[in-house]
Amino acid sequence: MGIVISDQILGTFVPILVYWLYSGIYVLLGSFDNYRLHSKKDEQEKNLVSKSTVLRGVFFQHTIQAIVAILLFKVTENEGEVATGPKSWLTIVVQFIVAMLVLDTWQYFIHRYMHQNKFLYKHVHSQHHRLVVPYAFGALYNHPLEGLLLDTIGGALSFLVSGMSPRVAIFFFSFATIKTVDDHCGLWLPGNLFHVFFRNNSAYHDVHHQLYGSKYNFSQPFFVTWDRIFGTYRPYSLEKRAGGGFEARLKED
Repeated sequence: MGIVISDQILGTFVPILVYWLYSGIYVLLGSFDNYRLHSKKDEQEKNLVSKSTVLRGVFFQHTIQAIVAILLFKVTENEGEVATGPKSWLTIVVQFIVAMLVLDTWQYFIHRYMHQNKFLYKHVHSQHHRLVVPYAFGALYNHPLEGLLLDTIGGALSFLVSGMSPRVAIFFFSFATIKTVDDHCGLWLPGNLFHVFFRNNSAYHDVHHQLYGSKYNFSQPFFVTWDRIFGTYRPYSLEKRAGGGFEARLKED
C-alpha cells in the first residue's frame, strides 16, 4: 500500500520546494554574464547583506509560511472539493485570476505603505532592499513582520477570497512562487515567457530595487495595474552594458 500525502500537506510544502528548485536553476545560470542586469562586481559591492544571512532569513520565512498554511488548511478542511465536489476547469481558471488580483492588490498597497511610512521602511522593509542587486533565492528575504504581512497573509487572503481548494492551491502558489523568484533573478534571458506575458518582470522590479526607482513600480508579483492607476508606474528601457549584460534605465511613460 502506497503512502498517501494529503493535498493540504502538498499545498504547504510543494511551493517551498519549488522555490528552492527554481532559484537553484538561476544560481546555475548566474554565470551568464551577457544576460545579467548587473555585473557580479555590482552584486558584491552594492548588496548590504551576505548570502548566508539571506538563506537564514528565507528559511525562517518559509517556516512561518508553512505554519500559517497548515493552520489555514486545518480551519478550511471541510470546505472545497470535499463538500462540493470537483471544480470545472473554467471555475479553476476564474479562481486563479481572482487569486492573482487579490494578491496583487494586497501586496501593492502594503508594499507602497511600507515605503511611505518612514518607521516601517527603516525598521522593516529596508531589510529587503539591502539586496540592491536582486538574485533568485533572495526573493523572499524580508523582515519577519513583512514576510507575514505581505506574503503569508496576502497568500491566505487570495486562497480564501478565490475559494480555491487545497489541490488548486498547490498549483497556484507554486506558480506565484516561480513568478516571484523570476522577478528577482537578476537576469534577462531570451525566450523567458514571463517577459512575454507580464510587464511586471525581472527588469521592471529591478528598477524598484535601485535608489532612483524606489518610489516607483511597487506592483508585484503579476500585473502593473495598480502602478498605472496610482501614478507609480515607470517604464524602462533595456540598454547594453559595457562589459556585457543589460541595464534597465528609467524612461518617461
